[in-house]
Amino acid sequence: MDRAIKKKKWTVKKLAGLAAVMAFAAFIAYLLFFRDTSSRLYVDMDKMSISTVEQGQFQEFIPADGVVQPIVSIYLDAVFGGRVEEVYVRDGAQLEEGDKILRLSNTQMELNYMQQENTALEVLDRWQNTRLGLERNAFELERLQAQLEYQLDIARKDFERKRSFFEHGVISDQEYENAERDYQLALRQYEIGQRTRQHDSLYTATQMQQINRHIGRIETNIEMLNQAIENLIVRAPIGGQLSSFHSERGETKSQGQNLGQIDVLDGFKLRARIDERYVNRTYVGQPATFDYGGENYRLEISKIYSNITGGAFEVDLTFAGSEPQGIRRGQTLQMRLQFSGVADALIIPRGGFYQTTGGNWIYVLDSSGSQATKRRIRIGRQNIHHYEVLEGLEPGERVIVSSYDSYGDKDRLIFR
Repeated sequence: MDRAIKKKKWTVKKLAGLAAVMAFAAFIAYLLFFRDTSSRLYVDMDKMSISTVEQGQFQEFIPADGVVQPIVSIYLDAVFGGRVEEVYVRDGAQLEEGDKILRLSNTQMELNYMQQENTALEVLDRWQNTRLGLERNAFELERLQAQLEYQLDIARKDFERKRSFFEHGVISDQEYENAERDYQLALRQYEIGQRTRQHDSLYTATQMQQINRHIGRIETNIEMLNQAIENLIVRAPIGGQLSSFHSERGETKSQGQNLGQIDVLDGFKLRARIDERYVNRTYVGQPATFDYGGENYRLEISKIYSNITGGAFEVDLTFAGSEPQGIRRGQTLQMRLQFSGVADALIIPRGGFYQTTGGNWIYVLDSSGSQATKRRIRIGRQNIHHYEVLEGLEPGERVIVSSYDSYGDKDRLIFR
């Protein structure tokens, strides 16, 4: 008799289908959750610069070019305009204070000077005559007072004698009374003259003070006029070397025009242009160094010019110690302007990567050295050789410091 055959629940076909479904699900899960989705780029290792992160000495400074200048320079400007009539010296001459350099002529100025001088002399003559008149009046009052004093003395002595005679009955009443009246008149005149002289002396003293002030002012004006004419002759204000002087006879110089300068060659300074980004970090006394002739020399900022032109401002630096021998005016020296002292820091060499990343990230090689991965970092101070690393790297790690322009901001670089 026939026997019913029990149908198998798990056939090979079903098992194969289930396995296929599970494999597809695993593949989908891998794609969604486990697959490395980071972007990558295959690059040649020999076309990049790789450096090691180090713990070392760091000092923040910037390079700057300083132009050698005399420690003191006095500019020569034309106080008044005019025509060059005579040139006494040439550019480069060694001058002493007061030496003549050139002479200008100014016809209009000279005519005005003559007119003003004549007017001033006339006014001065009138004031002097007024002062002389007051002095004569004072002498006349003094002479008159002496005469009144003399007359008073005569009248007093005559009165005293006649009073004695009158008391002894030698003279009459009338003669005694006449002597008394003469004495009282002389005494009254003397007192009036005394008060007049006192009053006049006070008035005269006040007038004399005013007159002397006017005379002094006029004499000062005359001296200024003479000085103005004297300024047409340009003289050396200090001793030194004349430079930037190029004047010839017959030239016309305008008022205030620069004629040259006198350099005091007792010492030198450097004038440098500093990027305006450092204007708030620059201060008087800030140190700088430069190498010359195999030796290192120290400088200090002595003056900061506030004007910013072309994205930079200027500073003057003087030597903090000895000056190098052989430097010359106009020579350019490269120096290092310091912004910090030497300190221990985590450092990496400067490189082209900074222009792309702004110091916010860098490619770090893995332990095998077969690839490099992007990592965020934080850069602090910098100088011409190194960057200071504040976060993101450890000593001994290797990083790519060359330019990233051809990497296209990939997350990982695979070395071929």
